[in-house]
Amino acid sequence: MSTNTTFGKLYLIPCTLSNPGEVTVNPNDVLPETIKRCVTLLDHYIVENEKTARKCIKAICPEKSQPSLKLWSLNKHTEISEHYEMIQPLLNGINMGVMSEAGCPGVADPGAVIVKLAHEKGIQVVPLVGPSSILLALMASGMNGQSFAFTGYLPIDKSEKKSALRNLERWSQEKNQAQLFMETPYRNNKFLEDILTTLHPQTNLCIACDVTLPTEYIKTKTVNDWKKQKVDLHNRPCIFIIQKN
Repeated sequence: MSTNTTFGKLYLIPCTLSNPGEVTVNPNDVLPETIKRCVTLLDHYIVENEKTARKCIKAICPEKSQPSLKLWSLNKHTEISEHYEMIQPLLNGINMGVMSEAGCPGVADPGAVIVKLAHEKGIQVVPLVGPSSILLALMASGMNGQSFAFTGYLPIDKSEKKSALRNLERWSQEKNQAQLFMETPYRNNKFLEDILTTLHPQTNLCIACDVTLPTEYIKTKTVNDWKKQKVDLHNRPCIFIIQKN
């Protein structure tokens, strides 16, 4: 389907990787000026979390009128029928923004379903540049940036999780491919224990934690070397990357 110029445009607006509005992070340090200009002009948003989105919008553009904002929440509980309601402004010629709770919308984020629907309707999708913890972690890891895969969350069940880790380790060696994945922040410490007890001692492991924050911590070591070091990852957003040579 060709793009219909009478429709509004769907802008994909990255947010900071921290809790938006935190005094420790200045959005102007990590978000391009194009995002501020876009937020200044847009009043209609599809967001992962309304409270977070309002804080992010206020941090990016303090002069923005909050009462003028029209926000639709999109998460795992949202019904498919609601997706069509959300894009009605676009079909009526009004520009809209999609905003994740942190980082880039549509990447490890429910916003992808709205982007897919926009393409089906012939609505122009405009991605804006902003921080992605996945790409920033890969850039800083020293692992293969020519071939990599992001798996997202691994199974919660311990035996299934360990099986998944072994598969990722095997694929990383067979394909010479960096394997990226993540965990819910409050489970990070236990997850790291599972990684260290499951993988080969010489497999490389990068832990990229609090990316773009003042507490940013990014280190790549072998599994064996990580076993000699204590690191507290509790409730800190992390990306884990492994590659076995």
